[in-house]
Amino acid sequence: MSPADKPVRVGMLGCGVVGSQVARLLLEDTAELSTRAGVKIELTRIAVRTLKPYPGLAPALFTTDPFSIVNDPDIDLIVEVMGGIEPARELAMLAINNRKSIVTANKALLASHGADLFTAAYAKGEDIYYEASVAGAIPIIRPLRDSLAGDFVTRLMGIVNGTTNYILTKMHEDNREFADALKEAQALGYAEADPTADIEGFDAAAKAAILSGLAFHTRVTVDDVYREGISHITLEDVSIAKSMNHVIKLLAIAELTPADEISVRVHPVMIDKSHPLASVRDAFNAVFIEAESAGPLMFYGRGAGGQPTASAILGDIVAVSRHIALNSIGQRETDYADRNIAPIETTKTKFLIRLEVADKPGVLAAIAKVFADQGVSIQTVDQNGRNDDAELIVVTHRATEGELKATVEALKKMPMVTKISSVIRVEGAIS
Repeated sequence: MSPADKPVRVGMLGCGVVGSQVARLLLEDTAELSTRAGVKIELTRIAVRTLKPYPGLAPALFTTDPFSIVNDPDIDLIVEVMGGIEPARELAMLAINNRKSIVTANKALLASHGADLFTAAYAKGEDIYYEASVAGAIPIIRPLRDSLAGDFVTRLMGIVNGTTNYILTKMHEDNREFADALKEAQALGYAEADPTADIEGFDAAAKAAILSGLAFHTRVTVDDVYREGISHITLEDVSIAKSMNHVIKLLAIAELTPADEISVRVHPVMIDKSHPLASVRDAFNAVFIEAESAGPLMFYGRGAGGQPTASAILGDIVAVSRHIALNSIGQRETDYADRNIAPIETTKTKFLIRLEVADKPGVLAAIAKVFADQGVSIQTVDQNGRNDDAELIVVTHRATEGELKATVEALKKMPMVTKISSVIRVEGAIS
């Protein structure tokens, strides 16, 4: 019997929104997917927490014992779509030790324990594919890992969380308050009942760790990622961005510093409307890459949802099934450059600082001196009178996070400063 005559038997861990779509499509399109893989693909078992009817899926497929799947010697490939870190990590490691390849959509698992899983998989000669872990249906993992392997990526910026992008779009286009836009996102299923992972940037930080590790050939964990969410963004911030011909986005940013370190962070950014990322609306995702030879590249599409994410998982299943049939391995980590992670205090960017001050002579000069004393150069200042007070909107030239933090702390101590309303990073057009 040739390798291609022996079917690749698939076991799944999880059958939620994404998993049910994967299972359904895998069964409906078995013949076509098998033809593309060059080997018959068989969905054998699915582990779930609770047995219940799943439309279009036979009850005999299901079990509540995931260990029976990862320990089954007849199963070749594990598709992990259960989410979370435990027991997903334990099950994935056990599957690898039992000589099974893995397809996963679990960004939290990879951002925390990817190094251990990859090391174990390659020691056993097994694949781990994870295209669906970042930006849903958008092909970004393999382009970074394979297509750009001969190039030198210098920077990437991504809108990698659809919930926050939807909220910020509604605030910008419909003048909706943050709380109202969040409620609408929850009603539409874009946001969970507890939206913390999305709106505080945890989800985007996990994805930033995965992308930056691939782009810069260095192991990056979620703990290396500086993170801020969008819950403090106000309609006034959005209005100011509009007046500057900018739009506010939650961006995952990773770049090489002059010291050859990796700066990786997630936070709100005022981005120039001429930048391609500025036009990414609603729950869509996009990743913008700058490479030395290829120049600027952008990958855009649906970043979440059952069918879009299932599309990426099925592509991985086909690729890994082909490797299993040929007794090969299709993906190995590159040699690591082992770059250090730059402290956030050393990262340089432009800033917008909005502050309320006493409206009297000498205030502007005193504030300008505080910026100068900390080595922060001012690009523009706008002043708006408000009875006995005034609002100052200061945009700086590029400065380090450390310099800006020291400036803000010094401003807070000034008697004429009544409030620091907001501090937001600023990105311009493509250079």
